[in-house]
Amino acid sequence: MKQLLLTLLLGMCLSAQEGYKAVYDLATSKLETIENRFIKGVVANKNHYENKLQELEVRVIIHGGAYKFFVKDPEKTVFKGDEELAKADKNLLSRLRALQESYDVKFYMCQAGATSKKLTREDVYEFVEFIPNTTIGLIDAQNEGFAYVPVH
Repeated sequence: MKQLLLTLLLGMCLSAQEGYKAVYDLATSKLETIENRFIKGVVANKNHYENKLQELEVRVIIHGGAYKFFVKDPEKTVFKGDEELAKADKNLLSRLRALQESYDVKFYMCQAGATSKKLTREDVYEFVEFIPNTTIGLIDAQNEGFAYVPVH
């Protein structure tokens, strides 16, 4: 009987430690959406699960209008002259880097779209990895058990 209870308890503990997974489909070109729905949302969600002694693993698939938020020097890219981006550039970088460093968020950029915008590896922040395309990134994440969260 004791062994059965111990086995059940161990099983419950192991399942409780697995945590949760979310893949953010980040396609917005709006700074306000990046700040309020994405950055603040990830922090709030990570804190929610942490308060329940759970982990939340977060992946971000970057495409669409969101490319511009992940380039080192917008003036050397197709995003040259984007006033909203220029105004927020340094503050935004520190917040995105904090997501990566403090919250262990993984960032993936659609290579196909980046290429169409003439973005190279050197144009993009070092904490961003390239994947072949958005669809592959989303399919892989969802097949690994990540919940889909659109940010358009």
